[in-house]
Amino acid sequence: MSSLRHLASASAVALSLTVAAPPLSAPVLAQSIVFDPNNYAQNVLTAARELQQINHQITALQNQAQMLINQARNLASLPYSSLQQLQSSIQRTQQLLAQAQNITFNVQQIDHAFQTTYGGANASQSSQTLISNAQARWQNSVAALQDSLRVQAGVVGNLDTNRTQMSALVTSSQSATGGLAATQAGNQLLALQAQQLADLTAAVAAQGRAQSLEAAQRASAQDQGKEQLRRFLSPGAGYQSTTVTMFHR
Repeated sequence: MSSLRHLASASAVALSLTVAAPPLSAPVLAQSIVFDPNNYAQNVLTAARELQQINHQITALQNQAQMLINQARNLASLPYSSLQQLQSSIQRTQQLLAQAQNITFNVQQIDHAFQTTYGGANASQSSQTLISNAQARWQNSVAALQDSLRVQAGVVGNLDTNRTQMSALVTSSQSATGGLAATQAGNQLLALQAQQLADLTAAVAAQGRAQSLEAAQRASAQDQGKEQLRRFLSPGAGYQSTTVTMFHR
């Protein structure tokens, strides 16, 4: 501010000298020009202050524009979405579970099977009934093993899709321009992890079903073997050879 004052004072002095000492050849004016150095200096200072205020306003507008640009970046959504691919993977796994053969993942159906086919052998059941139940249990065990392998194959098939989605999401997260996009990328990575856990749960459930049916078959076979031995050793029963078809070809 002091430099502006000095500049204004110097300008006033120079102008006063110019006005006070005109060339000798110039005619004498009828009226002299009155110059006020203090007024001139005050006008220069006022103009300088106004120019400084304008500069401050321009700087403030630039800062506001930059703030709006930053807010727009933070609110920009992630241009990539893996939702459709993840949903397709989950649907494939669900379809494989829904295609379970014979005894499905249904509580009522399981209870009915263990009351009939896997129920304890007793004297009221005919030999053909015992044999039919044994055949049904064997078929259930084989079917469950096949279902387990099919679910595992489906889960392995989803690994390539998961790898592609993970790579795309990590790339999108690293190139995110704002907080919203980075958050959305993180949420989609969590969704991918949830899908992988769902596949793992399905594989474990299918494997557990196969193991449970196999164990139930062994337990029922032991119980049925005891009943058949009791019938064979019962007094007066005697042994009669019969032709029995265990498995259909």
